[in-house]
Amino acid sequence: MRTLWNPDQASTWDAAHTQAGASLQQDWAYGATMKMLGVGVQRVVVEQDGTPVALAQFILRCWGGFAAVVLCSRGPVWLTDLDAADKRRCYRAIKQSLPLRGLKLHVVTPGEQYGSSLGLSPLRRVVTGASTVMLDLQLPEGELRANLEGNWRNQLQAAENAELKVVKMASNPGAYRWLLDAELKQRVSRGLDGLPPQFFDVYLHARKNPAATTLGLRVDLGKTPAAGMVFLIHGSVATYQVGWSNDEGRKTRANNLLLWRALQELKARGIAWLDLGGINTQRSAGLARFKMGTGGQVQTLAGTYLL
Repeated sequence: MRTLWNPDQASTWDAAHTQAGASLQQDWAYGATMKMLGVGVQRVVVEQDGTPVALAQFILRCWGGFAAVVLCSRGPVWLTDLDAADKRRCYRAIKQSLPLRGLKLHVVTPGEQYGSSLGLSPLRRVVTGASTVMLDLQLPEGELRANLEGNWRNQLQAAENAELKVVKMASNPGAYRWLLDAELKQRVSRGLDGLPPQFFDVYLHARKNPAATTLGLRVDLGKTPAAGMVFLIHGSVATYQVGWSNDEGRKTRANNLLLWRALQELKARGIAWLDLGGINTQRSAGLARFKMGTGGQVQTLAGTYLL
């Protein structure tokens, strides 16, 4: 295996990332955003016999030039089918060639599901895997609707019958600032984690085409927003990033309508998969039920490993 660190061709990376249907955390613009926010980033392309077989983007936390934690989240991105032995060779080549001095702790949270041929020793697993919900937008719309859990579908029908007004937000920061502020307050009150609000402005700038990078929708009751959602689009996948509703929005089931309209819009844009993000049935049971009620595939990821 041959490693090529910090390639300068974003377009080549993006094409491979899109073809693989990879995660937001392995998107070139995600790394570019982190760099602009002052976070260290290292990218690597792994070749086998001259052919790229893997991409990996690492986020760094450094302590001077003496030590660093190097994290590859939802990666590497495998560009071809590799068996466990070849994946082990990839990991070994990455670890041995990382262009960083001092002590290094290499951490990976693969994007693969638990039980896959990871090429990683189970003895090196330090955290169990999180779960997420993936919606296959390649299915016909009628099938997507039929896959909705019965109560979820009834709530959607109630929101449709209420003739709620759904507004598509512009992609400039001012259009969705209110939503980020409201979601941040909600996050703090519930003790939840998330990306810093400034991430979104920088990410849109990094992708250079905000209209194709984000989808923001809101429901207005009178002149006041009652609910809103923002989705980030990276290649052939979109990720549900921000969601908020007030008491009136929850009563009218505005979020059911917003998510349904969003998947219709994303499907029309040719997006193949919608990643609804992590589910936690203990800390956020209601949100977990909402996401699972869409009929998407619950995927439990492999966990966190030390290399």
